[in-house]
Amino acid sequence: MASADSLYQFDEEFRNTLATVDAQGKRVWVYPKKPAGRFHNLRIVVTVVLLTLFFTGPFLTWNEKPFLLFNIFERKFILFGQVFWPQDFFLLALTLIIFFVFIILFTVVFGRLWCGWACPQTLFMEMVFRKIEYWIEGDANEQRRLNGAPWTTGKILKKGGKQVLFVTIAGFIAHVAMAYLIGWQQVREIVGQSPARHWPGFIGLVAFTGVFYGVFAWFREQACIAVCPYGRLQGVLLVKNSIVVAYDWLRGEPRSKIKRSAVAVEEKKGDCIDCKLCVHVCPTGIDIRNGTQLECVNCTACMDACDEVMVKVNRPQGLIRYSSHTAIEKGDTRILTWRVAGYAAVLTALVALLGFFIFTRSDIDATILKMPGTLYTRTDDGEIANVYSIEFLNKTFEDRSLHVTLADATGASLTQVGEQPLLVPREGMSKRNYIIRIPEQQLSGARTTLYLQVREGDRVVCKLKTRFIGPIQPKPKKV
Repeated sequence: MASADSLYQFDEEFRNTLATVDAQGKRVWVYPKKPAGRFHNLRIVVTVVLLTLFFTGPFLTWNEKPFLLFNIFERKFILFGQVFWPQDFFLLALTLIIFFVFIILFTVVFGRLWCGWACPQTLFMEMVFRKIEYWIEGDANEQRRLNGAPWTTGKILKKGGKQVLFVTIAGFIAHVAMAYLIGWQQVREIVGQSPARHWPGFIGLVAFTGVFYGVFAWFREQACIAVCPYGRLQGVLLVKNSIVVAYDWLRGEPRSKIKRSAVAVEEKKGDCIDCKLCVHVCPTGIDIRNGTQLECVNCTACMDACDEVMVKVNRPQGLIRYSSHTAIEKGDTRILTWRVAGYAAVLTALVALLGFFIFTRSDIDATILKMPGTLYTRTDDGEIANVYSIEFLNKTFEDRSLHVTLADATGASLTQVGEQPLLVPREGMSKRNYIIRIPEQQLSGARTTLYLQVREGDRVVCKLKTRFIGPIQPKPKKV
């Protein structure tokens, strides 16, 4: 009979290996049993809502513009109808900081709830591609038998039909993803014309299709186990109060099989009957009874499977449930801790700061630069002239008519090069050159600070600051 130490060593072996890799380092293909139960039904509802939002997102508009657009090629982003340009980079940086703080706070409180209920990888893998696989090839045992069977007409039709559907759905996802980047109108144009006229777009769609097909048809759970950084961060983000999919070891241990013999046994037994259904339904192949693990995505499949067994053996449900280590061990179900309060305070402050910057940002941005390769020139009437280039950016959905004036520069004059009116197109840019002249006797040094105002009518929409270059003024002689 094995000693307690050897049993403990066996139970701890899971920490040194991956469930999807064998002793030789080869991948072990996971055949999860088809999930069913109340949590799975709730996940189906959530999936339908989220995938509906995903597939309709590129077609939603606000003021005749996309509601969401992430055009990294033109460096233009539209979020909830608001246009963001490279000049708004600090807002993007602040948004990313808020996102990371939110991820930390959410994980500290709810563990990997995002992974099981809202992550696109899980939604498409478990609720789309895996469902197709169950529909064509059957449940886990049927899939194993089919893979081990010789190639027949039936097997070819099943395997081939599944792959055709996988490629088709991957292509559909790729087109929607591309629409988020360049807009659905351009995607429609790429699809409706010869690839020779849109090689970059065509190659992008093919590449996206290949990536999505590879991830969902072959790479699968490895994306969560080996690639996703969020799963790796779990070890440093989770605390004992975090709510996760947890096995109640106090109630379940020691495990025991249900015996048909009517002989009474005096030793105490736990509620876990060691049926291993929680392992069979797990899409990452782990045993949740070993505790919270890196591979667990909180998909609740083990909860549904265990609850079904508990009902059959007339034992209370919830042996595997949403809970925390502290709640199981001590009965303390508090969520709000000093750590959670601290993260929440920081997140609130950052969101308030972002809101302030967004609602106070200017609709017009301008950048002034000294004309490259020029210093200054002297005019015939004794003035010093500098040439500047000003680039105007219109962040709104309407054309804007602007003009530039000098502020508090006595004796200075500003002239636009050319007589064309300054009209900045909506969501566009315009560039104009300007000449600033100042009488030499009014210059106090080689560099003079000037302030300019960009106006729309009588309203100042933007302020600029620049340096005026002049000759070095001679120092006064000492008497």
